[in-house]
Amino acid sequence: MPHIKLPEGLPGIVGLFAFRPETAVPLRALAEVLLRGPSTLSSGERELIATYVSHRNDCYFCQTSHGAAAAHHLSGNERLIEDVKRDFEVAPVSAKLKALLAIAGKVQQGGKNVTPADVDRARRQGATDSEIHDTVLIAAAFCMYNRYVDGLGTWAPTDINLYRQMGARMADEGYIRADASAASAGKTNP
Repeated sequence: MPHIKLPEGLPGIVGLFAFRPETAVPLRALAEVLLRGPSTLSSGERELIATYVSHRNDCYFCQTSHGAAAAHHLSGNERLIEDVKRDFEVAPVSAKLKALLAIAGKVQQGGKNVTPADVDRARRQGATDSEIHDTVLIAAAFCMYNRYVDGLGTWAPTDINLYRQMGARMADEGYIRADASAASAGKTNP
């Protein structure tokens, strides 16, 4: 049960965005840039980083919804998502992504846990400074999103099909919603 009165029937961060639309706008924009904006990392790889961090934070809503978005980007490969969450070092992903996931895991524990050796490993596997930067920012942002969702005790449905639908919508349509922007400006959409 949520710790504050949230709109009924809206899961996870969706309910929080409806509760405070003016804070939803920048949070959605950040997710859009990090997960769908221009990058040499695919959206699937970036969603996988968000999923991995959310899994480590034990945020069921975020790891399941972003895992579904990652799977949608990755041709529906839900097994890959589970393999990465279980042990990314043996999962069938590139050596570069493994190195970036290692950095994301260190950020999840605390930013100062990232070492020069972690960054050197990523560089040796072909990661650019922009990819390392974005990995750290995705990991840091998802620690915030996870704590936002769980810190207010939001509702997380258990029906995996609902998450598959959310994941497909996030992957196909993104994170910025016209209705959220209008609400923050004091307008309503019919």
